[in-house]
Amino acid sequence: MIIRKYQSTDCKELAELFYNTVHTVNAKDYTKAQLDVWATGQADLTKWDKSFQEHFSIVAVEAGIIVGFGDIDKTGYLDRLFVHSNYQGKGIASAICDRLESAIQGNIVTHASVTARPFFEKRGYKVVKEQQAERQGIFLTNFVIIKER
Repeated sequence: MIIRKYQSTDCKELAELFYNTVHTVNAKDYTKAQLDVWATGQADLTKWDKSFQEHFSIVAVEAGIIVGFGDIDKTGYLDRLFVHSNYQGKGIASAICDRLESAIQGNIVTHASVTARPFFEKRGYKVVKEQQAERQGIFLTNFVIIKER
C-alpha cells in the first residue's frame, strides 16, 4: 500500500468511495434515511476539492486503486477518514490516521460516527460528548472525541 498526498484528480473517486463506504460499512449503525442524508451521492466536488486542498489530505492506494483517504486541518480537526468497504480491517485506517496525526502538533479532535467510535477509542481518543447532527430534518448520532497530546 502507498500513502500519498491528495491530488485534485482524486476528488471524484474519493466522493464515490465516501458514498459507498457510508452506505455499506455504516449501515449497521444507521437507518437508510440517515445514510441517505449523510451521503447523498451528490457531493459538491468543487467544495470537496477546495477543502482537501486547504487541509493536509492523503490517500491510500493499493494496486492502483484508492482504498482510503483522510484529511486534517491545521487546528487539529480530523475531518474525514474513510476506507473502502472491501478493505476494512487491513490496517489502512490506522496507517492513514498515523500519518494525519503526525502532521499536527497538539490535540486532535474529530466527530466520530457510531461505527468509527471504537476505532478512535482504541487509538487513545476520549469521548467529550455525544451529539445529534441534523441533516434535512433527520438526526444522526456522532461523538466529539479528542486525542490529547
